[in-house]
Amino acid sequence: MRHHHDIERQIEFDFLRATEIAALNTLQWLGKGQKELADAAACDAIRGMFDLVDIRGEITIGEGIKDEAPGLFKGEKVGSWSEGAPRFEIALDPVDGTTNVAKGMPNSLSCIAAALAADDGEPCLLDIPAFYMQKLAYPLEVRKAWVADPSLPIDIDAPIADVIDVTARILGKEVRDVMVCVLDRPRNEQLIEDIRRKGAALRMIQDGDIAAALAPAMRTSDIDLYAGIGGAPEAILSAAGLRCLGGGMRAKIWPRDEAERKYLVDIGWGDRLDRQFMSRDLARGDNIVFVATGISTSPLLAGVRVRGNVATTHSVLMRARSGTVRFVEAHHDLDRKTIHLRSTRAERRV
Repeated sequence: MRHHHDIERQIEFDFLRATEIAALNTLQWLGKGQKELADAAACDAIRGMFDLVDIRGEITIGEGIKDEAPGLFKGEKVGSWSEGAPRFEIALDPVDGTTNVAKGMPNSLSCIAAALAADDGEPCLLDIPAFYMQKLAYPLEVRKAWVADPSLPIDIDAPIADVIDVTARILGKEVRDVMVCVLDRPRNEQLIEDIRRKGAALRMIQDGDIAAALAPAMRTSDIDLYAGIGGAPEAILSAAGLRCLGGGMRAKIWPRDEAERKYLVDIGWGDRLDRQFMSRDLARGDNIVFVATGISTSPLLAGVRVRGNVATTHSVLMRARSGTVRFVEAHHDLDRKTIHLRSTRAERRV
């Protein structure tokens, strides 16, 4: 039996390679109006990469729940599954921002969160059985201030005006300079209006709320807060990234209608509908790796750029245990670069 102490340090670059080749394989569909084919290309590349990795991986949170996309689904086994290989729970979104890719718009990336399975058998990456969650993500300074004084209105149920006020004070900014990012959806209309009325800076995005939720904790970003209702699987991936970055997030289940509320009650989640989940509730433990590669440029990462026969990818690689955040710029020689696809079970040129 191999020694698994700090195994994520040894395996992290394999996860990074998976998102890199997903981004490269998706690039062919950028702006082509075919979001399902873009998603399928990313999934094919990620599956192909995992076929080469010596882990016992299980997809505990996949994508496709909202739109029946060609995703990697819950319960799917990936990796070699050889005897003694480390066991990982894996949450992923092969393309966060499929609509953006289809339209050739900014703000899309491929991302994976992986957690070494816990000895107690409890899940490290919490599978929320709902489509949407209400979210509030904030930087390290705000999280530290709340830990020191839990009476501060860093809270989903608090008026967003109060959240903006306290964030401005903690960050030493004027209210007008506090930038709040919100997903542009009808369900967020009241929130958007409240932010405008408060006078804070507002940045709306069409899609891709993982990058947006991580942005407040990134030193390279101008975004101070992310707020609003977005996908539940994306909340888990965001929580894993924030655990590595040191920022914080609160998330609350947001049933779409009475039928979904009844379903959640019937499966035993009724007592958690009003709970505010913290990042540590959604992504548990310290053996967590988060990786992402930009497809089109987002607040988190630059997108893939092709010049002549060289494709340049921009990725981030983070670990919760050490808090290390690595930005990786890779230059891929397209005359020699090959990727391993599950569909062909062979290497092929990009």
